[in-house]
Amino acid sequence: MDEKERIEQLRKELHEHNYRYYVLNQPVIGDQEFDFLMHELQDLEARHPELYDANSPTQRVGSDISTEFRQVKHRYPMLSLANTYSEEDVRQWYDSVKKGLAGENFEVCCELKYDGLSISLTYVDGQLTQAVTRGDGVQGDDVTTNVRTIPSIPLVLSGNSGYPKEFEIRGEILMPWASFERLNREREAAEEPLFANPRNAASGTLKNLDSRVVASRQLDAYLYYLLGEELPADGHFENLETARSWGFKISQGMKKAKTVEDILKYINYWDTERKNLPVATDGIVLKVNSLRQQRALGFTAKSPRWAIAYKFKAEREQTRLLEVTYQVGRTGAVTPVANMEPVQLAGTTVRRATLNNEDFIRSFDLHIGDMVYVEKGGEIIPKIVGVNIDERPIIAQPVQFIKRCPECGTPLVRYEGEAAWYCPNDAGCPPQIKGRIEHFISRKAMNIDSLGPETVDEYFRRGLIHNVADLYNIDVQQINGDGSRTKSAQKIVNGIKKSCEVPFDRVVFALGIRFVGETSARLLARHFKTMDALMAAGLEELQEVDGIGEVMAKSIVSYFHNEQNREIVERLRDYGLQFALSAEQAAQQSDHLNGQSIVISGVFQHHSRDEYKLLIEQNGGKNVGSISGKTSFILAGDNMGPSKLEKAQKLGIRIVSEDEFLQMLSE
Repeated sequence: MDEKERIEQLRKELHEHNYRYYVLNQPVIGDQEFDFLMHELQDLEARHPELYDANSPTQRVGSDISTEFRQVKHRYPMLSLANTYSEEDVRQWYDSVKKGLAGENFEVCCELKYDGLSISLTYVDGQLTQAVTRGDGVQGDDVTTNVRTIPSIPLVLSGNSGYPKEFEIRGEILMPWASFERLNREREAAEEPLFANPRNAASGTLKNLDSRVVASRQLDAYLYYLLGEELPADGHFENLETARSWGFKISQGMKKAKTVEDILKYINYWDTERKNLPVATDGIVLKVNSLRQQRALGFTAKSPRWAIAYKFKAEREQTRLLEVTYQVGRTGAVTPVANMEPVQLAGTTVRRATLNNEDFIRSFDLHIGDMVYVEKGGEIIPKIVGVNIDERPIIAQPVQFIKRCPECGTPLVRYEGEAAWYCPNDAGCPPQIKGRIEHFISRKAMNIDSLGPETVDEYFRRGLIHNVADLYNIDVQQINGDGSRTKSAQKIVNGIKKSCEVPFDRVVFALGIRFVGETSARLLARHFKTMDALMAAGLEELQEVDGIGEVMAKSIVSYFHNEQNREIVERLRDYGLQFALSAEQAAQQSDHLNGQSIVISGVFQHHSRDEYKLLIEQNGGKNVGSISGKTSFILAGDNMGPSKLEKAQKLGIRIVSEDEFLQMLSE
């Protein structure tokens, strides 16, 4: 067998193993053997680049090539479904279908409504050729490269025939609960914002410009609708069962119903049983099964008459409040946490729920021992939404917000306009110290990727670091300890040294000044140009910077008036960090867009969206996400969203093309 034949054989074998593992859940080989076959294929493909195949199993690992997503028009519009939360509405819909079919017998296909991102997949000659998001229903983003990394989506269909030459299949891209919780643990450790729910996480992941990131997040997919000119059967249910044999992951919970009573039984069963599923669901979809009857019933302006979505109410359970504990964050904000008797909620066991702040506790008049109502409703952090006063124990004591920091004992303070209480001991409170160091090394700050929260905690406990400046004193011998970690120790030291090249605006952000985020750090760096000028700025001068309010200005002044902070900053200067805009950055600055609020929309040819955002900031403008009467103009690329275009025209806001914008800056 020559190498070309071996490549084809390996591709076929690995597609089959992927299908057995991710769709059937019936693997026939172990992980090690699978990896061995995959590595063999990767090596052979590297030797034969002329045999490249976008649908090879090796492409599932993703690529670091960043591409903006182009807009693609749907061959069949992706309309939304009418929603209902009541059984009475389901009965009315059933009666309207019966009336629309003039009494003709019909069946309803009942399916689980998965809570993810809608996707449309196109297959030609049994191979995946395109994957497009729902978008606005008329057109969506081409995310084919990212979708190829999802192991439960077949790149090549099973068998050699039986499927149409060309067809479209629609479904939902999902992030399973296990992957979601793992991802949020990683983001929490990196001090990055948590995803609110699996749907947001799946959507954010699928739109990532680095397909390697998509591959690492372990997305899944369930397919639920087949479209095309030559479908196997008139029955929707039957078509999906056939698609299952082609290698698609089709829900096992799909069922046909002949009466409205059968439908309601299905709804009631899954309202409870869905809690045991590995992925998030938020309702039931009901579809008339016959495609002929679907065509006869037709569509309203917004949705098909032959389908409806029954939405489950947000899950709510009752459990007992055992105690309230308090967490201290990087900025010193103290967050109360409810500790409760364990309760099953939205697929996970819940023991803790955020209480937000003191005002939240008072609004519910919370007492220790209360029976509280807890909801998840798609949110990752469960929340208390009510109290069953009738079951309050006689001896229950009201929850009293603490007066001192639970970590260092310092009296707490509450700043004007803030709902949270803070520990002001930022130089001596361990969670704040470690949190600031973790923020300092994070990707958007100094980007010392060889370090992580666990390493920071270890170095802090060993007394190697007490603040961010101490990082630059660490040497290989200190890290290495018993001599078994020379290579990793050298990598850490090299990473710290390389951070001295990080530009000035990110150094400002890395300092962790309270209320100063990534955008405001760039504004400050652009305005003051040097650390010395920023350190010397007073309240009035700081507030002259667009986007810097009184609270942030006071925080900046307070930070630089603190002797310990100034000492750390001076040490960072001595270690060689960038304390001024580079000549190149300074040359790029202008006031061409001073005071203008700009919305970016569409796909661009010359620069990426992020590059245009940076250009706007460098020229004194402000990036805004939504259109309003205060919007100066819209920087519009190809395929600008129709809703944004309509709103801009209604408000009389100027549309500026990519070339016009670049010409505007050059002038």
